[in-house]
Amino acid sequence: MEKIYKELLLDDEYFMNQALIEAKKAYEEDEVPIGAIVVCKQRIIARAHNLTELLNDVTAHAEMQAITAAANVLGGKYLTDCTLYVTVEPCPMCAGALGWSQIDRIVYGTNDQKRGYSTISPNLLHPKTTVTFGILEEECASLMKSFFKKKR
Repeated sequence: MEKIYKELLLDDEYFMNQALIEAKKAYEEDEVPIGAIVVCKQRIIARAHNLTELLNDVTAHAEMQAITAAANVLGGKYLTDCTLYVTVEPCPMCAGALGWSQIDRIVYGTNDQKRGYSTISPNLLHPKTTVTFGILEEECASLMKSFFKKKR
């Protein structure tokens, strides 16, 4: 059992690093640096980062972009065999969309104490969705802190 957990953790770190690559793209584009990927059967099927400034769209969060891209790849609206890796805890809007997608698993890096779904509305996810958090937490939090420090 311990070996399986270690392998999963290594996979989670690998995929979270991929989400961090997306977050760094957002940072370079002066977007809030949140990145997301969707993995299905150990394969990345969608990559996204925040595009709210570029698209002038408050709903263009990394998770929303990733959900849409993954659904297009799979040819359907449900992400039942997928895992979303996202650098910051989803907001209630994104958590609601993830609930509707029936995603199997969500892995996020750092909590969002002010706007995260678990603080505001913890029951938005599908009942079968599992959540893991704290993967590369320091790296994810550091990128956000750096971005907002630069803004002030």
